[in-house]
Amino acid sequence: MLYLDNAATTPVRPEVLEAMMPFLTHWFGNPSSHHTVGEAAAGALADARVRVARVLGMRASDVIFTSGGTEANNLAVKGIAIAAQAGRSARRVITTPIEHESILESAAYLARVHGFEVAHVPVDHLGRVHPDAVADALDTDTALVTLGYANNEVGTVQDVAAIAAVGRERGVPVHVDAVQAAGWLPLNIAELGVDALSLAGHKLGAPKGTGVLAVRGRVPLEPLLHGGGQERGRRSGTEDVAGAVGFATALELAEAERAESAARVAALRDRFITRILSTVPSAQLTGDPVHRLPGTASFTFAGTSGEAVLLELERRGIVSSSGSACAAGSDEPSHVLLAMGLSPELALTAVRFTFPHALSEPLDAVADAVAASVLAVRPGG
Repeated sequence: MLYLDNAATTPVRPEVLEAMMPFLTHWFGNPSSHHTVGEAAAGALADARVRVARVLGMRASDVIFTSGGTEANNLAVKGIAIAAQAGRSARRVITTPIEHESILESAAYLARVHGFEVAHVPVDHLGRVHPDAVADALDTDTALVTLGYANNEVGTVQDVAAIAAVGRERGVPVHVDAVQAAGWLPLNIAELGVDALSLAGHKLGAPKGTGVLAVRGRVPLEPLLHGGGQERGRRSGTEDVAGAVGFATALELAEAERAESAARVAALRDRFITRILSTVPSAQLTGDPVHRLPGTASFTFAGTSGEAVLLELERRGIVSSSGSACAAGSDEPSHVLLAMGLSPELALTAVRFTFPHALSEPLDAVADAVAASVLAVRPGG
């Protein structure tokens, strides 16, 4: 079976599992405990925090370990907005209509429960957000700008640095969901100019249930979880030491390999896209053809059902997806594709292929299997 759904999740890397094992077995202590086993765990947690901060170009105290990208996004969107509301009566959040559900639903919660106004800056037909549109949406009541660094369905990459510059000029914090970008794009917060950044370990070869929210120390943050005051009072609960060690290991490995793997996979991706577009008459590339993740190729196949194409591909030994795994099981068209101007009918024909960082061989046979699968499921095929 060939697995091409790496945007949904990735297998745990052997190096990550090896790094975690001591803290699942011998040094299993609670890092808040004041004895040898607990202090060993606390030391490993502190070391993991330093290692993550080094990759992100931040202070270790800015790193908050979470249970994954969804929690990190919830903490960023709700925590920064509510703290801003308390501090200066800011009651507006700016985002886009193509975001991951954890951002959109967090913004909706702020509107429903806390009376915020949520402004959705439109994207163009390639899924790009224009910094000028963000600037036009900003006003003195804006508490936060929050958006994805790279889209999880079509792979379009945003000009985060330009958008962050707009926010900085107006004194508005900018949060980016970098869950899909990690391992493919630069993550240095100083270079990006953002104030907060979310990551998820299971996109990088760490276990599910691990993640990070990095927030500049000057940005007020209201905690969502209350209790023993762990993570400097910003995220209470006994820390997952093994998970933090695994996350730090996976992030370091991904960053060390990033430049080489991104260039290699992007070349193979472009060859795959060219072959699909030349062999499947109805194929249409979705997302930006230039500003896109190296490991993402997404298409619509007019006159088919995306789910039918996926089933036929799996029968041929290829596993892929129709879009976000968080929306799996839904028979509704993708909100991302609709926001990009596709019709509901065409959006339901979408198929997404997302490649591993280790990809090293051309995918010509996969492209041919896609062409055969589309032909097989098309009426009269």
